[in-house]
Amino acid sequence: MKIFATYNIKGGVGKTSAAVNLAYLAGEDGFRTLLWDLDPQAAASYVFRIQPRVKGGAKALIRGARPLDDAIKGTDFDHLDLLPADFTYRNMDLALHKAKRPTRQLSRLLGPLAADYDIVFLDCPPSISLVSENILHAVHTLLVPLIPTTLSERTFDQLTAFIDSLDGQRPAVLAFFSMLDRRKRLHREIAARLTAERPDIAATVIPAMTVIEQMAVRRAPVPAFAPRSAAAQRYRQLWTELRGRSGLT
Repeated sequence: MKIFATYNIKGGVGKTSAAVNLAYLAGEDGFRTLLWDLDPQAAASYVFRIQPRVKGGAKALIRGARPLDDAIKGTDFDHLDLLPADFTYRNMDLALHKAKRPTRQLSRLLGPLAADYDIVFLDCPPSISLVSENILHAVHTLLVPLIPTTLSERTFDQLTAFIDSLDGQRPAVLAFFSMLDRRKRLHREIAARLTAERPDIAATVIPAMTVIEQMAVRRAPVPAFAPRSAAAQRYRQLWTELRGRSGLT
């Protein structure tokens, strides 16, 4: 089972859009796929028309009072399930802090799902926290959407330094430019420079597109309601690139 997470310290950079569309494409390719909406804002749960509620909330999951697979819901799409968000996820750090091995609890919870799923995507809240450390210890590849601005570049440097400081196995990092506007000189310059300087930047770029914003209106992934759109093509390219880097066949 391969575990991926869309994550950034900053919010509003396209994490949920990437998680929803990549999870959909993984299912479309026949992989048994689970998307866990870890963000208490519940945007991914909303897109998939699933109520953002887990009985017992974060505390029940971390304590083992509610098995993870009991909270999983089916979506309208083949091979794709969702573990919905819950507003109590905002307090997940507190539940993790009280657990043994507090930085390894998400790995423990996800382990038993390997018999049922080929791929798990985690849609993560923006922060650096105990939840973040759990995510970094649990995943194989961290997908980092970057808006090509100076502050986003700075937070990406902070994130990679944080990963380098971790003990034990560290995830691979694959960043990609998100919401890129080629009319803006700064966007073009930063994207070109970082792509040339860093091997952990994907070749695929996700531009700023209205059709991506329509996901919240259509309540569906872009390739589902606009399969021939340029946005759907870009997400397919990103999925192909992720598959290649992860050794998925």
